[in-house]
Amino acid sequence: MSVSSNDTPKGSIAAGHQLTAEAGAQMLRNGGNAIDAAIAALAMSCVCEPVLASPGGGGFAMIRSGASGETILLDFFPQTPRQKRDRSSEGFQSITADFGSATQVFHIGPATVAAPGFLAGLAALHAQGGTFFVADLFAPAIEAARTGHIITAYQHYLSTVVRPILTATEAARALYAPAGELPAAGSLFCNPGLGDMYEELADGDWLQTAIAGQILKEQELGGHLTRADLTGYRVEPRAPLSINLGEATVHLNPPPAAGGALIRYALMHLEGRDRTAFAGALDAADRARLAAKGDLKLLLDRPMRQQGTTHISTVDANGNACSVTVSNGTGNGEIVGGYGFMLNNILGEADVNPHGSADWSMNRRLASMMCPALIDMPDGRLIALGSGGSSRIRSAVFQVVARLCLEEATLEDAVRTSRLHVEDGHLDLELPGAEADISALKGLFPDHRIWPEENMFFGGVHAVSADGKGVFSGIGDSRREGAAMIVE
Repeated sequence: MSVSSNDTPKGSIAAGHQLTAEAGAQMLRNGGNAIDAAIAALAMSCVCEPVLASPGGGGFAMIRSGASGETILLDFFPQTPRQKRDRSSEGFQSITADFGSATQVFHIGPATVAAPGFLAGLAALHAQGGTFFVADLFAPAIEAARTGHIITAYQHYLSTVVRPILTATEAARALYAPAGELPAAGSLFCNPGLGDMYEELADGDWLQTAIAGQILKEQELGGHLTRADLTGYRVEPRAPLSINLGEATVHLNPPPAAGGALIRYALMHLEGRDRTAFAGALDAADRARLAAKGDLKLLLDRPMRQQGTTHISTVDANGNACSVTVSNGTGNGEIVGGYGFMLNNILGEADVNPHGSADWSMNRRLASMMCPALIDMPDGRLIALGSGGSSRIRSAVFQVVARLCLEEATLEDAVRTSRLHVEDGHLDLELPGAEADISALKGLFPDHRIWPEENMFFGGVHAVSADGKGVFSGIGDSRREGAAMIVE
């Protein structure tokens, strides 16, 4: 979905679900700023995008202050526990997810949970410039959770992929499959417990609510987290990783996240404007990732995890912007008390935990491929963008940024244009494209797969822009059922 306007709008938002975008737009409509819109949208994303977003996960937010002009990255990604419990094998199990053409083994249970940062991230975002009361920001999510929302085709598909996780425990089955099967697309889905959680959060510090106690109760069943993990968690403000590209300045997620470093590396090694050049730059970055083995300053020796992700971008008429990407892994299969959400399973995947249920360093911020970004364009536009898509985040953001900054593409064209991804010497290529272009790419990458049409595999870049003169635009990537709204 793409929209544009020059009728003195108040701001723009793009997200991975129509209700997520509408929640943020409601704040803009009522006089709130981009931070208010992002918080309301994040709360709503946990309601209507539960496979991708959860209060039990975490993420990153790139923020621009219209008043000061400062750009800052807030890291609220999960942190590994401060201790390892010997009995953690009690809370670690394997399940198989079915993607149709392939299957993948995931690990779930209390022992797969890293300290969540989502709720601390909401508080830190509000402190950075939120103007509305928290209760007002959570109101759309509370209403949707209690009265229900219609399940979209994309969200239904995601739920079928991770069905074994959504039905792993009695509490999960009661929430996600109360009639024995996952609700079909077009069905009404209610989650009043999540509404109750947001109502409790509106009263103050989440660590002082029953929510924290219920998280710790879940962790007693074989998890590693203690109260010290929750009370000791800190949202980390960081200076963005910036690069001049053409006449634009691009602000990316800095280390310890790896996504921004890889995107910067690819942009620095881009030697042309066609898809062959794009593939070569992405291949160079991927080879550097493989060769680094923790030695390159750009590519850190931290395990990365971001299986299920979603993104929100928002800007307002006063020059504020927020680009935020969040993840819950794929969820750990356990419902926290009666609050209607799962904690993450960030510790349960092979790239974090290659040798078993306790192969991780204690009390360490995990790395991620997620890369919310801001771009200062030479014509005065401010662009906020980012993507979900696991390892494909880096290629999706790289290609959209390159087209915006080097080809002067419109926001819509930059997002709509077919994409490619290079990893471990393998090329995935999305059609359409010039036949000569495709032939050249096949020659460079004998190991390749051609996708006949756009696909969620290649991420979902949701982007907005503001020119500082009241002209806004936005696009939600159709690959992931994105939505964009301009508020007048």
